Amino acid sequence: MTRGLHSIHSRLFLLFISCMLILLTLVSVLYYKKTTDIIHSKISDLAEKNISQTVGLFDLLLQGYDSITKSLNSNYEMLRLIHDRDTSKDEALNIINERTITNIMGAAYYSRDDIFGIHIITNAGKNYNYERGFDSVINADYANTAWYHKLQESSGEMVWLGLSKGSVVNPFKQDSVFVFGRKLYDLTDHRLIGVLVIETNPEPILAALSNVRISPNSQVYIVDREDHLIASTAGENGIPPSFGGLSRPQNNEVIVDDRTEQLIVSAKAKMSDWTVFGLTPKGDINSEVVKTREYLYFVVLALVFLSLVLASIISQNISSPLKLLIREMKQVEMGNFKGSVTVKSFEEINSLVSSFNRMVNRMDELIERITLATVSEKNAELQALQSQVNPHFLYNTLDMIYWMLDERENDRLGKVILALSHMFRYSSDWQEASKTTLRQELDQMRHYMTIIENRLEGRVNTVLDVAPECLDVVLPKMTLQPIIENAVKYGLEPLDRPGVLRVYTEISEHEMRIVIEDNGVGIEESTLQCMQEQLIKDAADIDGAMAPVQAPQTTSASGGHTRRGIGITNVHRRIVLMFGDRYGLRIHSKQGEGTTVIIAMPLPRKGE
Repeated sequence: MTRGLHSIHSRLFLLFISCMLILLTLVSVLYYKKTTDIIHSKISDLAEKNISQTVGLFDLLLQGYDSITKSLNSNYEMLRLIHDRDTSKDEALNIINERTITNIMGAAYYSRDDIFGIHIITNAGKNYNYERGFDSVINADYANTAWYHKLQESSGEMVWLGLSKGSVVNPFKQDSVFVFGRKLYDLTDHRLIGVLVIETNPEPILAALSNVRISPNSQVYIVDREDHLIASTAGENGIPPSFGGLSRPQNNEVIVDDRTEQLIVSAKAKMSDWTVFGLTPKGDINSEVVKTREYLYFVVLALVFLSLVLASIISQNISSPLKLLIREMKQVEMGNFKGSVTVKSFEEINSLVSSFNRMVNRMDELIERITLATVSEKNAELQALQSQVNPHFLYNTLDMIYWMLDERENDRLGKVILALSHMFRYSSDWQEASKTTLRQELDQMRHYMTIIENRLEGRVNTVLDVAPECLDVVLPKMTLQPIIENAVKYGLEPLDRPGVLRVYTEISEHEMRIVIEDNGVGIEESTLQCMQEQLIKDAADIDGAMAPVQAPQTTSASGGHTRRGIGITNVHRRIVLMFGDRYGLRIHSKQGEGTTVIIAMPLPRKGE
């Protein structure tokens, strides 16, 4: 065998390398994908856990702030003093009341370490402040500020104004603060008194935000319902993204979205309409994946080198004995059956060589058997041809009798002989197929009725009413004759009056029916029920092992017993086998009035 890509050695080498590379690629891809999924899943779980904890911290923090505003808003003494000072003109009393109000505010101020200032601005234009330094300094144009309008537009609930670079009330304080407030109402008549504004240290908010970050490049943002930025970890130079296209969670839901170039987690705080967004670049998440990929590259290269060495050794060991075997097979191909191969290799190859040697030794015997089998087959064909002599001889003899009767002008007996000849030819010719058409079945029925009408001398009359479009419908051969034969023999012959046999077709939406109806003696009710049950049982037996035919015995007019159900059962079985268990024979009879047998078949499609 010539060397090259078509040699056994080269093919085995390439096959082994290809299989190893495919296996390595498949394992590497699956391992890489599984590792990536695990890393992403862990990071997603970590991000979800962090943002849930952060939102929980926000809720605790905001609940504390909400409690302070509620305690001031429910302080009846402070609200009364504010009202008295707004309406009183006694300066000495007003100074005392102002100091008392400030003391009450101071108690709230010192209740928490993170409060920078508490401010109350009444509708009468008076203000009360408690803060470190710059006491009683307030922006004179506060009524035109956005935060004041936002408080005025609220309905009494807490208003979270967010982070500010400086105090919203005191223009001299430039420290960043977190601002919130609410309206103050008189507890007696629910009259609006003014607004309460509290400024706190923003560090707890920012520290909680930092907890959401899962990489150095992660950014966290708090936005309100209108997508206004409340706070972020991006600093002053950071450009916030567009929050309009991001999914907003509902209630306690946490959303994790990794469909874009960033891992986005979001959650909603219970105490406010804030939504916390955490955005982490995919590059930071994939840093661990990159390390895994580099290690995988090194392992794959080492395995490829090892595969090359193993492929070369294995292909050489397999190809050497196979080359010897192929050389000897070429000798056998040229007609030399005397050679043999002797090798020592793998057990499978040794077995192959032994089998080849035995095959060569038995080749002559096999060729002789094939020759004998061919001769036997030819003899069987000759015997089959010879077996056709007798039927053909009978056809020819019946035709000869018909022509002899025709010459003597015995038309009646000639028609009977001719009908018998056609019937015998039709019923014994099964070489072509076991299927036929309704047209051919009706021709066979006419030949049969020719014989019956002559035998019964006018006591039976046949009426055909078959739609032309039904004549070419395919059905099992010898379907009509067993049914018509039963109708004549057991239904019409015992009659003491002229009998009528009607054959017609009916077409429904999905079914075609061939109806054979007689006005004979009918079938007893118990026998009819037994026959109907047998038809149902036969249709069920088609799906399993075919049970022997247990045809019910019926009573004829003379009182004897007949095997009437066998032919009908066979017809029913063949129709079920051909069309399915939805179709077959349906028998209806009433004693003394007649019997109707319906052959149900599927309606042929157009063009069939």
